[in-house]
Amino acid sequence: MRTIKLLGLLLMLLPMSIFAQSTVSGTVVDNSGMPIPGVNIAVKNTNKGTTTDFDGNYLIVLENGETLSFSYVGFRTKDIVFNGKNTSIEVSMVEDAEALSEVVVVGYGNQTVKSISGSVASVTEKDFNKGNIVTSESLIQGRVPGLSVTKGGGPGSGSEIRIRGGSSFNANNSPLIVLDGLPLDNSVADGTRSILSTINPNDIESFSVLKDASAAAIYGIRASNGVIIINTKKGRGELSVSLDVQQNITTIENIVDVLSAGQFRNLVAENFPGRLGELGSANTNWQDEIYRDAKSSDINLSVRGALFGKIPSRLSLNRSDQQGLRQTSKFDRTTASLSLNPRLFDDHLKVGLNANYSNEDNRFADGVEGNAISFDPTQPVRSPGSPYGGFFEFLDNDGSAASNVPRNPVSQLLQTRNISNADRLFGNLNLDYKFHFLPKLRLVTNLGYDRTDSGGSLTRPGTSALGVNAEQGEFIGNESRYEQTRTNASADSYFIYKNNFNDFGLKLTTGYSYQKFESERFTTNEILDPNAQEPRTTVADDVVLIGYFGRANFSFQDKYFVNASIRRDGVSKFSPENRFEYFPSVSGAWILTEEDFLEDSNLINSLKVRAGWGQLGQQDVPSTSDYLRRYQTGLSNQQYNFGNPIIPFQPLYTNPDIKWEILTEINLGVDFELFNNRLSGSVDVFERTADDLLSNVPVPDGANFSNQGFQNIGEFVSKGIEVNLDYNVIRQDDINWNVNYNFTAIDREITKLAFGQDIFVGGIAGGTGNTIQVQREGAWPNSFFTYAQLYDQAGQPIEGAYADLNGDGTVDDRDRYVSGNGQADVLMGFQSNFTYKNFDFNFNLRASFGNDIYNNVNSSRAQLGNLNLVSPNNLPVQVLETGFARTPDVILSDFFVEDASFLRMDNITLGYTLRGFNRESTSLRFWMGLQNAFVITDYSGVDPELNISGIDNTIYPRGRTYLLGVNYNF
Repeated sequence: MRTIKLLGLLLMLLPMSIFAQSTVSGTVVDNSGMPIPGVNIAVKNTNKGTTTDFDGNYLIVLENGETLSFSYVGFRTKDIVFNGKNTSIEVSMVEDAEALSEVVVVGYGNQTVKSISGSVASVTEKDFNKGNIVTSESLIQGRVPGLSVTKGGGPGSGSEIRIRGGSSFNANNSPLIVLDGLPLDNSVADGTRSILSTINPNDIESFSVLKDASAAAIYGIRASNGVIIINTKKGRGELSVSLDVQQNITTIENIVDVLSAGQFRNLVAENFPGRLGELGSANTNWQDEIYRDAKSSDINLSVRGALFGKIPSRLSLNRSDQQGLRQTSKFDRTTASLSLNPRLFDDHLKVGLNANYSNEDNRFADGVEGNAISFDPTQPVRSPGSPYGGFFEFLDNDGSAASNVPRNPVSQLLQTRNISNADRLFGNLNLDYKFHFLPKLRLVTNLGYDRTDSGGSLTRPGTSALGVNAEQGEFIGNESRYEQTRTNASADSYFIYKNNFNDFGLKLTTGYSYQKFESERFTTNEILDPNAQEPRTTVADDVVLIGYFGRANFSFQDKYFVNASIRRDGVSKFSPENRFEYFPSVSGAWILTEEDFLEDSNLINSLKVRAGWGQLGQQDVPSTSDYLRRYQTGLSNQQYNFGNPIIPFQPLYTNPDIKWEILTEINLGVDFELFNNRLSGSVDVFERTADDLLSNVPVPDGANFSNQGFQNIGEFVSKGIEVNLDYNVIRQDDINWNVNYNFTAIDREITKLAFGQDIFVGGIAGGTGNTIQVQREGAWPNSFFTYAQLYDQAGQPIEGAYADLNGDGTVDDRDRYVSGNGQADVLMGFQSNFTYKNFDFNFNLRASFGNDIYNNVNSSRAQLGNLNLVSPNNLPVQVLETGFARTPDVILSDFFVEDASFLRMDNITLGYTLRGFNRESTSLRFWMGLQNAFVITDYSGVDPELNISGIDNTIYPRGRTYLLGVNYNF
């Protein structure tokens, strides 16, 4: 009896809340009614929580008055207070485009924006550039401070991509590109335009740009030039279909200003009257003849939804047909992409399968701009009775095509058939398993595969003056073919442990990475030439990359963050002694607005300071086995004695000491949001030092078996500041206006070279063996190296007259000086996005300041002596101003180094959207656009935007594109 009374007393003393507990269940769906697996459900101010299962269902025990908080990436967080009565709570979550940007993909995982302590920029679909986007990198051109994208002019052409200017002399300066976890090969497969030309830009959801060493060090071996992580779109929600159709036409806007036929005749008459009889009666603008208006189209169809009502899926198809401005050039692409993202075993196993197929069909057009500039404008394009397909060609006395003269550029385009076809299959399988017995621990395995099978041919008819010259004057055409197979296989496996201990947060990552590159190539060589090499199959050396990595992310009170990583990498290109290296990094962040002194600030909504340090490696040079002693069969006078008998072999260049380049970088940054989140942005300052630079440099005679090879020879330092500002000018229901501005300033200096000796680079036209650039201690890499031009009292340059800069009374090579460089000191980008009701208007501007161009078009062609060659050559009009006579007297003058600063309007688009005309989720957008609208510059050439070399010896010009498009979504 006493026992019963005691139990009753204890029950009375228990908290009455126990009797108020209830089991609550329900389903979480998206705004289309599809269940969402893996939704985080937390009970506020407690340690209780759960997640939804594969069907979006959940079950949890609650007390009256407790608050459930539902959160999931890409959706707005939703809070619901339990009233103690309704034990079935159905939840519908709303997608939030802004929430997607709160989670940023980094190496081997992701982080919230709040916890990132390195220099990382994220660009999502809503911020992509609009317009004629053929290759993926164009989506973010001008959008990220510190990132430069220099697009080529050809159809589907690649871009020169640089993060913070690059970090090497002759090793690859392109960033590592990671597509859905698969690191891509930076070299271009034969017969393709670029590494990104086969990827459909419409499949891309976001870019993450890892700019500093602390952010990129987890990729160690290939991240010295930064990392660009591309994430493609995945399946989600109920059935949705999107159809995009675009048509455009591109016109040539600028050509080299050369003499007209009349000016040409007058100049020949004044200077070489004896050659007037060689001129014709035509008036031909050869540059107009080689270009055309280029028509293009692009069609994208994507279907997104849940396969069998269970598996989030996405299927997309793309067809792109792009004509080039040069006659005959074209780029056609067909792609198919499939994404499956099921979740199994009560959401413990997440599967991501991405499979992509692409076919690229090309016709390449020779770079005939040089011949079009130089060809006699008094001659016709076609000549009746010409044995060369009816095209005019300069002839010898025997009636055969002359030697050492320009070939007809129009016939070269029309009679050359340089075609290729490439099939690319690439994708990845990602398995993310959360252990049943320890849910805080996950094992992630990512398997990637990328294979390209390409082939092509080059043919010319026997009527082409460019064909094989079997006998003097007898041309029999050209014929050659090639095939190539390239594979890139990768396997990454890593553990992730994540847990919170009261105010402390911990996330540990450790794993292994393996990647292998293989390539095999077959070529027939020139079939019609009896003296050409026989058909050959070449199997390139396999390149294997191995890495072990670890990372620790610490947080305290969700306002102090420390991130550290280390990676041990190995590469087969170096000797066993130099093969492996460690690459560490550490960074930290402090959110000041979480502190008491700023917590209630009305001005500053968010303020975070960051600091990071890290080291990275570089090994991406063409040579794969220089550390070995190698031999190849050679001529009889190139022998190596292996014993008896003597076998003829040719020893190759060897460098057993070749090793990694090492990049060390310090980055300081601040992120902020002000004025009720109306203004947000970031500022970063950095210093990076590249040491043991790999460079292809001359070797002293007799010191090796080649006069040039890769060595570790120097060091240079880059310093810079990056600013990004985003301002919501207007935020209202019917009208919104957002602008973004980014700014980058960089200074680069070579601080050390082997023995302090200059390295001469930058070969140019207009002579044999001339170079116009130098690697010199104290100067920018690839600086222009010229003589200082002297001028008369009228300000006209004096031919062959240069300043004696060292004052020794003689003008020689010691008087050449650093007169500029082809890289910009300052880069800027400005974007404006304006919407009013159903109208939208967007434009993008880019600017570059401090970059110079060496105008090799003028330096090698704008001299009167070129009128008196085997055939009289046309000249750029600059010759009328300078009167220069001989190319060798002026080719190295700083007169041809020009300021190439520019402001370019990249894109302008105007659109109107019809919404909900047959169902609520339906939209139809009509839009028009203008690409490459204008360029403001003082540069006298065709285009001030060249690749990083800054040498203009003709380019494939960028045209102006007029666009019309329709987007239909339902």
